[in-house]
Amino acid sequence: MFVGVVWNCAAELKFILTAILFLFSLITILQFMPIRFSNNLATTCISVPSFSSSTIIDSVSVSISAINASTAVQPPALAKDELLENGVIKRAFNPFGSAAYNFILMSAYRGGINTFAVMGLASKPLHVYGKPSYLCEWIPNTNDSTMQKHINVTGTKILPDWGYGRVYTVLVVNCTFPIPVGDGGKLLIHATTNGGGDSKFNITDTFLALTESEQDFTNFISTFNKPPKYDFLYCGSSLYGNLSPQRVREWLAFHVRLFGVKSHFVIHDAGGVHEGVMAVLKPWIEKGYVTLQDIRDQERFQAKWMFFFDVDEFIFVPKKSTIKSVVDSLSDYTQFTIEQMPMSNKLCLEEDRGKSYRKWGFEKLVYKDVKRGIRRDRKYAVQPRNVIATGVHMSQNTVGKTTHKTEGRIKYFHYHGTIAEHREPCRQLVNATTITVDQIPYEVDSTMRDIAGTVKRFELKMIGSTLQKTRQ
Repeated sequence: MFVGVVWNCAAELKFILTAILFLFSLITILQFMPIRFSNNLATTCISVPSFSSSTIIDSVSVSISAINASTAVQPPALAKDELLENGVIKRAFNPFGSAAYNFILMSAYRGGINTFAVMGLASKPLHVYGKPSYLCEWIPNTNDSTMQKHINVTGTKILPDWGYGRVYTVLVVNCTFPIPVGDGGKLLIHATTNGGGDSKFNITDTFLALTESEQDFTNFISTFNKPPKYDFLYCGSSLYGNLSPQRVREWLAFHVRLFGVKSHFVIHDAGGVHEGVMAVLKPWIEKGYVTLQDIRDQERFQAKWMFFFDVDEFIFVPKKSTIKSVVDSLSDYTQFTIEQMPMSNKLCLEEDRGKSYRKWGFEKLVYKDVKRGIRRDRKYAVQPRNVIATGVHMSQNTVGKTTHKTEGRIKYFHYHGTIAEHREPCRQLVNATTITVDQIPYEVDSTMRDIAGTVKRFELKMIGSTLQKTRQ
């Protein structure tokens, strides 16, 4: 058909169409011929931007000067593209750095005369696709040639928050040596990636987890043999973001009153303790109730009970009981969980119109989510001397029993999203005991509202009027 069409055209057009037919035929035949190019020729087929020779020389000079000025080691040789026998060009990939760190050390502490805990973050993909391992090494501070210099033991890795991490996950490495180690020394961790089955990237990172003097060991033994300093210790989530000073103020006053004089709150600042929040924490720090950013302290042996919950959550026990009576009734358990009462973060009573700004957050947010048939997160408390590692919502590494049957004895009210709001939380004023908003049914629960006056008087008694003008 093509030849017939060409034959009926003018002479000039016949020549052009014939040339096009020949060119296309040649291209078609070449695709079925084996490739005989050299590596250099194949490489030049990749499009690259063109530069003048002077630009290239200047760039090379700058690069050489930068390398000479640096004290870094020389980089490894790059892998090159390969031309396979079947004519396929196998591209080479040269990785630099790491997708995620092997280990991010947060803290480490001694847990006994022969055991240590090393806590931090680790690459979650590494633990999903690889089999990282950890070797613990104790180097004593002794010059006695008759003493063993180094003691090695395989570290036990614990992933207490496996379901919550994405790029990183919480990792605890337990180092338990077969014999007592003390009188000063260093704890080294050798973290080997064993990553994803690729032996070329099986590297070991060694880091110093803990340095201990002879006096440190003596102090530990003294603390270990004494009763705990506190009855209750709070160990919650890190504070980050632009937090509301008023919400933090309410939370602290409420819980210092609840837990009593033998309680302590360890708060880790991850960027959330700005000037306004610091002003709220300072009076309680001066009173000895709050430690800010002290994540390296050995809290494990400083309290009978350790509670895990957030600063938008409020622990509550019935009027006829105290927090002490509740934990005493659960003393046979190493761990108990706490039921959640989810509260609306925007529904308030119509009767508070025009005066809601004078009320505290938990005083005016009185509508409780009563939707049934769904699973809600619980928070928990543990007796720390029987716990190896802890997570956000529960510990799975304990010695002893756990109970979830605590309904009627203890619960927590959750005001989700209020801690980061600096404006009035009451967005909708309601004159009803029940209401459905966005397909969620709510009922009035005045439990926290009824106790607000008592908490305010307690704060005034404890630290005076210094926080009366705290802003949202």
